[in-house]
Amino acid sequence: MGHRWPPLPYEEWSDTCDTIHAHTQVLGKLAVALAPPEPQLQHAALRLTARGWETLPLPAPDGSGAFVAIMDLQRHEAVVEHGDGRSHRVPFGPDRPVGEVTRQVMEAVQSLAGAVEINPQPQEVGWTVPLDEDDEHRNYDPAAVSTYLAAATRAALVLAKLRAPYRGRSSPVNAWWGSFDLSVSLYSGLPADPPSSDFIARNSASAQQIEVGWWPGDPRYPRAAFYAFAVPAPPSFSEGRVSPEAGGWNADLGEFVLDWDDVVSNDDPFDAAVEFGRSVVAHACTACDWDPSLAASAQGVPPAVT
Repeated sequence: MGHRWPPLPYEEWSDTCDTIHAHTQVLGKLAVALAPPEPQLQHAALRLTARGWETLPLPAPDGSGAFVAIMDLQRHEAVVEHGDGRSHRVPFGPDRPVGEVTRQVMEAVQSLAGAVEINPQPQEVGWTVPLDEDDEHRNYDPAAVSTYLAAATRAALVLAKLRAPYRGRSSPVNAWWGSFDLSVSLYSGLPADPPSSDFIARNSASAQQIEVGWWPGDPRYPRAAFYAFAVPAPPSFSEGRVSPEAGGWNADLGEFVLDWDDVVSNDDPFDAAVEFGRSVVAHACTACDWDPSLAASAQGVPPAVT
């Protein structure tokens, strides 16, 4: 694959995409159950690493220390690792149902760290079967998963580049298991009225923010893409012009979008993706009347180090 960015045609791996999305939900629900709550639900987020999706260290329910749960997309297995060096591994294939993997992961957690209960109901997806009973989602194509990981790690580097110079509060590059996307949020420091009373919206959108992210595609938008939006945003927000020209406002999604195909075909995919993110952030800072010094730092112009 060299240094080229891989194409990621959603229609060719959508079944496998749903399967690994379901696996991330098990990790996320462990974080919800055990991590200390943080503003904007930051405690529930996972992280993307070079080997896949991971929790941060979680307190062991039996008081024995900490453990992590990992969706290892290099070795194609779930891993539960205790801080004392013990670990259990649960293979994803060949084509093992999500329910079977979920039950074995939870058994591994209990064996290594103590009993914990999670809510097995999947969230923000088009299916409703509890994770530990899910025999439908079982397709697992290792080659497609490897391509996804190669694309996702490149997207994460773009988001890290966008976040690095910002001098306000910001999130890490989060891996969100509900929507199966990666994102970074920049905060103005001011509170916001959530757009709805829904639990996720009420808690995640309680502060003024700009979010830039990437997803691999889903039934609603079956293409991998970068996206960006602001909360709250004025009615004129959609009228902003962003760059490169391939990016633009998507009225159905209510977000600015730059398709992965347009990024991959660019002579410099990394710079094109960063350009998109910075252009939306610049527009959002102006439209939402953010502090000019914060807006400048988001463009890579932080205050001088003295």
